[in-house]
Amino acid sequence: MDQSKVYFTDLRAKVGDNLLQKLERLIRTAGIGEIDFEKKMTAIKVHFGEPGNLSFLRPNYAKVVADVVKSLGGLPFLTDCNTLYVGRRKNALEHLDAAYENGFSPFSTGCQILIGDGLKGTDDVEVPVEGGVYVKNAKIGRAIMDADVFISLSHFKGHEATGFGGALKNIGMGCGSRAGKMEQHNAGKPQVDQGLCVGCRRCASQCAQGAISFGGDRKAAIDHAKCVGCGRCLGMCNFDAISNENSCANEELNAKIAEYSKAVLSGRPSFHISLVVDVSPYCDCHGENDLPILPDVGMFASFDPVALDQACADACLRQRPIPGSRLDENMHAPGFHDLHDHFCNNFPETDWKTCLAHAEAIGVGSRSYALIEVK
Repeated sequence: MDQSKVYFTDLRAKVGDNLLQKLERLIRTAGIGEIDFEKKMTAIKVHFGEPGNLSFLRPNYAKVVADVVKSLGGLPFLTDCNTLYVGRRKNALEHLDAAYENGFSPFSTGCQILIGDGLKGTDDVEVPVEGGVYVKNAKIGRAIMDADVFISLSHFKGHEATGFGGALKNIGMGCGSRAGKMEQHNAGKPQVDQGLCVGCRRCASQCAQGAISFGGDRKAAIDHAKCVGCGRCLGMCNFDAISNENSCANEELNAKIAEYSKAVLSGRPSFHISLVVDVSPYCDCHGENDLPILPDVGMFASFDPVALDQACADACLRQRPIPGSRLDENMHAPGFHDLHDHFCNNFPETDWKTCLAHAEAIGVGSRSYALIEVK
């Protein structure tokens, strides 16, 4: 497979220039203008951030993308689908409130906001996945599939189940309806180490399925008949008492994300942007953000989301962990085993490469890329 082109610009901004102008130069140089946007409804897939989290992408970046689309004749809207876990983005009303609270509105971004899978997360369409191994028909938010052009604008960061969250995670998991998210998550069933559990109940407060109960000893237990394997409890436990009992479950999750991404992208023009800034250890779905695990790197853009994720990951792997971060603490913990990969050292049970490998195998894109710098 031929190398894909990935365009990159760093975060230096001299007097008279700024990062928003650099982002516009980046995406125009990367070729976004090659897409026919004239009168085309264009979905810009973003993550509005769970309230309380401050590492999500600022709405200023989304406005740059929306303005470029409008300048090319397009009709942009920002979108995301409702969440599977409990929180403030599980239905469209709360989701919009959360987006507005975090600064996303038609006034700040210059375009409308639509929740992709409707009021209760049930407005989806089944999209065939050609070559799908785990998913034959992906359940994608209807508004996203109704768009003529698709753009992903992703915050590249760590993730407790997939290793990192980049373009494919933003597309595949992010565009799945609530039923689609359940389909992607339901292979993994976490378990509780009773010896490590302290009975703090933080895990139960984040379980939307009511799958976690507590016995007379105050220890948590997970009912696998109710559990959908969303992994939210893993991230909430401060005592490492919850783990995934199936070592291949995250690999299957990654494969499903790749297959859902293919469903979203097939048959229409798409373009992808990732910002490697505030590389938090966890997803922006958390209602908090920890100290970044790695330094800021820059902004990337490509027509190929697989190459884009690979380029962002490679850039991160060249960085040194930030002292005092979760990653740094892991690497200085007794008995630490170095996996020679920042994302795997952050969450040793993950393997992000499986997502990219599967995406490449089913024709979503290529892991081989040429990096082109834009000043």
